[in-house]
Amino acid sequence: MVGLEQGLNTRNLTGKTMIPVRCFSCGKVVSNYWDEYKKRVNDGEDGAAVLDDLGITRYCCRRMILSHVELVDVLSPYQ
Repeated sequence: MVGLEQGLNTRNLTGKTMIPVRCFSCGKVVSNYWDEYKKRVNDGEDGAAVLDDLGITRYCCRRMILSHVELVDVLSPYQ
């Protein structure tokens, strides 16, 4: 593990997101929209409307946002 060899604290991952930086299909940067999307959807807005408002119109990029599952908090105790 690279993190352990370099002496990095890999247990301090709580609150971090690991969404892919770019869309796998077209290469557009999508990670910078995740926090805003998550906040607005948790506040009760429609997910499709939020994506439209953020300017994410390509279905491949929408897939990257909609299918993302945050597993960092679930997996971090096992590192």
